[in-house]
Amino acid sequence: MENTSTAVTSSKGKWSDLSKYASRIYFVLIIFQVPLFRVQCRSGMCTTPIHVTSSQLISSEIFPLPVVKSLLYPGAVVNGLITNMTIPSWNNLLSVYNLTHIKEASSITDLQRLEVLAGSYFSVAGSLIGILKPGKMSIFGTLLVVWGLVKEGILGKPVNTEPVKAVFVYPTMLVAVLCALLSVKYDIKRVARNTPTQPVAKPLKSSSKSKMK
Repeated sequence: MENTSTAVTSSKGKWSDLSKYASRIYFVLIIFQVPLFRVQCRSGMCTTPIHVTSSQLISSEIFPLPVVKSLLYPGAVVNGLITNMTIPSWNNLLSVYNLTHIKEASSITDLQRLEVLAGSYFSVAGSLIGILKPGKMSIFGTLLVVWGLVKEGILGKPVNTEPVKAVFVYPTMLVAVLCALLSVKYDIKRVARNTPTQPVAKPLKSSSKSKMK
């Protein structure tokens, strides 16, 4: 019994560390805007969940503009350093992502890709919450995005007649799915507690009559 509890405790510790590190990697992928896909959005072509989310947040004015720019800035800095070793200015940030006149753009593109839009929201929120407490929001959002990309790329919904604007999935999307899956915290102790124990057969006591014989 003692060996079983020790094994459960050790496996629980391993799973806890695994979900913690997976959440951190997922956070880096989302916040620093590593390209995961290429899909049409309100601002043109989006390659990250934050880009999809930001275009919708600015056009709908759900959050103040400085909050949205705070989400965009870390990835913009990394992208600027990698491409031309420059840091974009805070005031010029919206033009970098083609979001200056986003309120005037049509919302039909986003409405045709609701799975990608909703999944991007959950992915961004899950990456932020997952740093404090790993949960299922990241995997839910990532799977929604994957389904939206599959629906457009394979099933052809909505129909796209321009090859340049065709949906594309980068290999980093597989890393994001794996990290989102591993970031879910499993309670190994609860699973072991709910597992039915096998009854142990005990030898039958001989009756008094058999003793007399």
